[in-house]
Amino acid sequence: MRPSFYPRLVNGPFGDPSLYVTFLFEKQAMLFDLGDISALSTRDILKTDHVFVTHTHIDHFIGFDRLLRLFIGRNKTLFIYGPSGILKNLEGKLAAYTWNLVDHYNNALVLIATEVHSSYLIEQRYACNNRFLPTHPPVRRAFSDILLQTPTLSVTTVILDHGIPCLGFALKERFHVNINKERLRKHGLAVGPWLKTFKQALFDEPNLETLETVLDVPTADAGAFSDQPTIRQWQLGDLAKEIAMITPGQKLVYVADIIYHSANAAKVVALARDADVMFIESAFLEKDRNVRGAQYHLTAKQAGTLAALAGVKNFTLFHFSPRYRGLEQLLTDEAWEAQLNIEQSNIK
Repeated sequence: MRPSFYPRLVNGPFGDPSLYVTFLFEKQAMLFDLGDISALSTRDILKTDHVFVTHTHIDHFIGFDRLLRLFIGRNKTLFIYGPSGILKNLEGKLAAYTWNLVDHYNNALVLIATEVHSSYLIEQRYACNNRFLPTHPPVRRAFSDILLQTPTLSVTTVILDHGIPCLGFALKERFHVNINKERLRKHGLAVGPWLKTFKQALFDEPNLETLETVLDVPTADAGAFSDQPTIRQWQLGDLAKEIAMITPGQKLVYVADIIYHSANAAKVVALARDADVMFIESAFLEKDRNVRGAQYHLTAKQAGTLAALAGVKNFTLFHFSPRYRGLEQLLTDEAWEAQLNIEQSNIK
């Protein structure tokens, strides 16, 4: 079964944090953190429509300037989410440039930024053709844990401790639809673009138990791309039972730069519970946990422990301290050993 999310770290484990996520059959992408993104192609960056920032230390936010540079003059709405203070940070970056020539741009770039607090969100809109100056006061709305929700996926967040507020994120597919091509052939149905319409119809339904929408489905004998294909009408629920396998959706988690203590650990474990893949920082080896700065980051052992306690299926480490260049395997081995120890103790 092909996954719906295709994540990749923009840089190696020693580079600035940034996770780029694309989606099956979709010309869109998300970014988690905005460190140096010069390794991404212009084409990839321009697919991005949502950016989720853990915090605005320079190695997590310097890539905003490249993003902005490429989007200027384009008809684009970019959504940015970050912790307390990100509106001020964005406004500072935007104020650093002179915008006297943007008034007459035909294409309108709009940034919609959302600042996350414990019980509420603050949202502000910045339009390029208004020189990125807000025209209205920010909007405040209630918040529990969901930042983004569409018919197909959601992004949730928790506020973690890095000495400053730092967000962790979970990207979750609502459910996954896999098409049984043998069943398609059995019913004489064509393979083609209508299958995307079929899947979207499933996601648009609030209740999978009552699928009463009727779809027009092209048959294979006329050809899926015929000018006048033969059409059969199917009730969505009947068609789903015949050709689709619906399974739990994919879950991806991203955690960077946190102090290891009980409150943080509990939040991370809850956020990452049963994730398919977890991207988690691992700046230091356990033996170096007392060196300067290490208390604000995870060790490899701590990262592996959190992954094991959350029951994640797989995890990827990143954000290694430069002191370990050439010794990356030590960090990986320590994390996997920690995970294995937790799993074995649970079996006993």
